[in-house]
This record gives sequence, structure tokens and C-alpha cells, in this order.
Amino acid sequence: MIERDVTVTNRAGIHARPAALIVQTAAKYQSQIMFTKDGEEINAKSIMGIITLGAAYQAVITIRAEGSDEQDAVDALATLFDKRFEEE
Repeated sequence: MIERDVTVTNRAGIHARPAALIVQTAAKYQSQIMFTKDGEEINAKSIMGIITLGAAYQAVITIRAEGSDEQDAVDALATLFDKRFEEE
């Protein structure tokens, strides 16, 4: 199991477009991928879960993946956050 904390650095937070990018990226991996924020845990492959997480600017999210490609999955998702979902 791999875990990494990421921070939402785009001003608009995670809205529909970033949520779709997260789900599309997560779906490429066989590992189970979960996001945790403020004690709430959701499946990173669920667009409704991502949106209802309510991750605003500067929110810290823990990405946790478990499976055969867990490291690649966490790295790919962390890169989306680092690049601000290519919005800015």
C-alpha cells in the first residue's frame, strides 16, 4: 500500500473538470485507489465521490493505493495535483 498527501493548489478547487480528470486517470490502473479528506474516504474512480469530497483551494487529500500498479497510480494522480489539473 502506498500513501501520499497532496494539496489542491488550483484556486477553483476540485470541480467537475478536475474530478473527471482524476477519475479518467484512476481508471487506467487496476489498484484500488482511495482519497481521504477530513476523515472522509471515497473511491477515486467515482466522479460523484470526488465531487462530494468538497476539496477546495488548499485542501489536503491523502491518496492511498493498493494493488499491482499502486506506485504508478499514486504518482500519476499526484502529478495532476502538482500541475493544478492544467487549469492555471
